[in-house]
Amino acid sequence: MVSKIRGYLTLVQFSLSVAIVIILMYMLPLKYAVWVRKSWARMQIFLLGIKLEVHGNFDTDAQMIVMNHQSLLDIVVMEYLDFNRDTAWVAKKEIAQLFFYGHILKAPKMIVVDRQNKAGLIQLLKDVKDRLSHNRPIAIFPEGTRSDGTQLLTFKTGAKLVAQKYKLKVQPVLMFDTRKVLDSKTLNANPGIVKVIFLDSIDPTQNEHWYEKLEQDMNERFYKELSK
Repeated sequence: MVSKIRGYLTLVQFSLSVAIVIILMYMLPLKYAVWVRKSWARMQIFLLGIKLEVHGNFDTDAQMIVMNHQSLLDIVVMEYLDFNRDTAWVAKKEIAQLFFYGHILKAPKMIVVDRQNKAGLIQLLKDVKDRLSHNRPIAIFPEGTRSDGTQLLTFKTGAKLVAQKYKLKVQPVLMFDTRKVLDSKTLNANPGIVKVIFLDSIDPTQNEHWYEKLEQDMNERFYKELSK
């Protein structure tokens, strides 16, 4: 019951604070707009009572971050940890089409993918090139959608094609228990510990099977952590 109440209060808080962030991102110069977005993430970490347990080293030279996905908090946590960079997130078109709140992607010029359109990949590559030209690292969920937090879904090919096309240094990241802290489907919210594991970065030019190995390594580490 308490977690449900916290969930509804979080929904109200998100709705109001995200609206303010969207307005400010349109009003302010870019460098201040980025600060507003990152500060919002920092505020959420505090309000939701999240304690972070970080393992491994965050490679700030990596041009692409690939992560498992189970909750919208995955983005919040990464924005908090990567406070000094204007990360460009790859998100599905359906979010951008939300009335008003779709501007949370449009205002900061995130990358929107139309998965139902065959030309979507071409547009993805074009948008990535543009964001990279502005020194923005790319963040993508290779699973393509959220899991239930107990498994990794099969990786899609989008991240592989982008990284190979532009020869991007890739860092895999695993997150655990963000869904336990905030489950957007059941609207349950509980303070808790989120574990973040930064795996070693990969250079796609060094091994033609790098993406398959990346998926294998992430799966092995993921299930190893779950078994503890």
